[in-house]
Amino acid sequence: MADILLKTEKLCKTFSNGGAQQHILKNIDLELYRGDFTVIMGASGAGKSTLLYALSGMDTPSLGTVNFKNQIISDLSQDKLALFRRRHCGFVFQQIYLIDGMSVMDNVLCAGLLVNKDKKALLKKAKELFAAVDISDETQKKFPTQISGGEAQRAGIVRALINSPEILFADEPTGALNSKTGLDVLDTLTKFNEQGQSVVMVTHDMRSARRGNRILYLKDGIILGECDLGRYCRGDTARHKKLADFLQSMGW
Repeated sequence: MADILLKTEKLCKTFSNGGAQQHILKNIDLELYRGDFTVIMGASGAGKSTLLYALSGMDTPSLGTVNFKNQIISDLSQDKLALFRRRHCGFVFQQIYLIDGMSVMDNVLCAGLLVNKDKKALLKKAKELFAAVDISDETQKKFPTQISGGEAQRAGIVRALINSPEILFADEPTGALNSKTGLDVLDTLTKFNEQGQSVVMVTHDMRSARRGNRILYLKDGIILGECDLGRYCRGDTARHKKLADFLQSMGW
């Protein structure tokens, strides 16, 4: 039986716009499972990023609950939500947000020290993660402005994983990258997922979406449908067709 890691019930998000109520998420019931690579797709304005932020505790729902391993995180205070995110979640965004005045390694250690004060153990883990994403010792010493976009995004993934998050949330992680560097980032996310890391990713890109085993299609604030692609296998042309057919059926 699949291990439910996170669950929502009647999740709603509403914004006020000039006195009018804008309903972004509408009564979403969703279960996310440990070890899955879940992809959230949909047209612009469908509520994809809003859903990601609500699931991760970066934003609080207007109604409904977000339950993480039997803890209702949507009821937590902002301070407790910050602790929850720090200990259980990793984040990768389209914009990388590395601190320019710190080396690549120090960017990662700074995030790790928020949870683990053992700098020696953190340094060892950071080195292992950097090796896993093919970032050299020399590159680790550089500042973010001195490395390529692909290296910076892979360093961002290392920073997101330094505290061993139970879920890695990614919001358009290849959106600002060219085709080659974007592929490197997708390979990195796939590698960690194959090692057991749970991933939830928002994307507009079919190439990126094919890495997921579960595709959720969001439209007008509701989950219109989902598709089970199974585990990623490079060169699987049937996988591409199954995803294309599903997206077409959703009105993509």
